[in-house]
Amino acid sequence: MTNDQHVAEAADEAEREHGADDTDHAGMVAAAEEEAATLPDADQILGTPGPPVDRRSPFMVGMLGAAGVAVTYGVVRLILAAAEVLALVGLSLFLAIGLEPLVAWLTRHRVRRGGAVTIVSLLVIGAIGGFLAAAIPPLVKQVNGFVHGIPDYVAQMKDHSTSLGHLDARFHIQQHVSDALRSFDGTKAAGGLLSAGQLVLTTTAEVLTVLVLTVYLLTDLPRIRRLAYRLTPARRRARVILIGDEVQSKVGGFVLGNIITSLIAGIGTYVWLVAFGVPYPIVLAVMVALLDLIPIVGSTVAGVIVSLVALTVSLPVAIATAAFYIAYRLLEDYLIVPRIIGRTVRVPATVTFVAVLVGGTALGLIGALVAIPVAAAIDILLREIAFPRLDNAT
Repeated sequence: MTNDQHVAEAADEAEREHGADDTDHAGMVAAAEEEAATLPDADQILGTPGPPVDRRSPFMVGMLGAAGVAVTYGVVRLILAAAEVLALVGLSLFLAIGLEPLVAWLTRHRVRRGGAVTIVSLLVIGAIGGFLAAAIPPLVKQVNGFVHGIPDYVAQMKDHSTSLGHLDARFHIQQHVSDALRSFDGTKAAGGLLSAGQLVLTTTAEVLTVLVLTVYLLTDLPRIRRLAYRLTPARRRARVILIGDEVQSKVGGFVLGNIITSLIAGIGTYVWLVAFGVPYPIVLAVMVALLDLIPIVGSTVAGVIVSLVALTVSLPVAIATAAFYIAYRLLEDYLIVPRIIGRTVRVPATVTFVAVLVGGTALGLIGALVAIPVAAAIDILLREIAFPRLDNAT
């Protein structure tokens, strides 16, 4: 028998085997179809479920473990990639919760929520616009005055009988400025100006984003609240609502109180500087109001800067300005903050200091702003959940 005949016979045998397999498969499928057709029960119209998948099998355990690791890795990467956006969203939510008491007050006086949010938003925008309209012209004027007054400051530095002269004799300010001008690089300066312009545009875009997000979140805050509470188990939902509302009230009280105390600091600074003839009172008052929003360290840094500027008037005025800020800091800590914020945020002083340091290190300015209400929220969770469980543990 030739090789071709062997090949032909092998092909015929394989075809017969495949045909037998197809016939067997078709027979099994036909039998299953007949069985499905004979099922009379409407509840079992799709057939009786087979045995459940064994989740303890090595394959399922490995697959689920790998899937969990992959999902966790993807979520962490997403959070890291969107960290800046999430920080803006968190700040917007923080501000929305802070403005919620005003909206709630208006709604209690028969104003619909949409109208209440519109009124509060217009008040905030009007306050910001009015502040800028009132501050920018004098700010520009005072900056121009500072630029034109630089020759006088240089002359005072050369006169060792003046305060600036004493500072120059001790710290060699003119020498440092001259060295900086000699090492001036035009290319680096242009790059610095470009970076500064980019920073201004980025900051403006972020501020507008926060304002718009705050309005949207303030409008949908009740819906967001209900959605968050619906994600909790029904038998624990009432307790979660009580704890969540307590946290929200602390955040709202802190935001409003912090804004009011900052306005008081700015107004007090302006009155003091005008009374003693310290230059650039509006610029410095705005700076103090903004820095005072940062708990603990903000007013201290602002007081140091203003006292240094007061040296341009005289050393006694600078010392008096420093004493004014020390007295104001004590007044703010022991009278203004307790009266305005009251017992809304009850966080020990040590915890407050540590929270501000950790928040500022982790998230910068935003972290320092939200550190105290976050610490208050953690304090509530510890007192209401963690400590009772630990006390009852055996």
